[in-house]
Amino acid sequence: MSGAATIAAVIVGIAFLVAGASKIAAGPAWGSQARSLGAPAFVVPFVPWVELVIGALLVTQVARSLAAVAALVLLAVFTALIAYRLAQGERPPCACFGAWSAKPIGPSNIVRNLALMALAALALLG
Repeated sequence: MSGAATIAAVIVGIAFLVAGASKIAAGPAWGSQARSLGAPAFVVPFVPWVELVIGALLVTQVARSLAAVAALVLLAVFTALIAYRLAQGERPPCACFGAWSAKPIGPSNIVRNLALMALAALALLG
């Protein structure tokens, strides 16, 4: 394990912990935003908890490879959903970090996710 890979894992882990916790803190408002973004209603209640588990695993370095793969997959899904909505000309609230990200989605959301994906890949390969 390289130091850079460990740092990358911790950064992605913290992002996931903050995202999951802020979604839970936002309560029903987050679920509504997530559905307006296009998230299927049946997955909405589970997303924050999945993010918390992935984040905790990355920060603690427990099952880091598995957690990094899970982070990559989840980020890819989120990024594809955002890109799809932008391509449709729609800009619903991001809902990425609960109440902290209530502004409409834009290209910066994709750039942020790609950066997190690069860090998750480094955590996986390092």
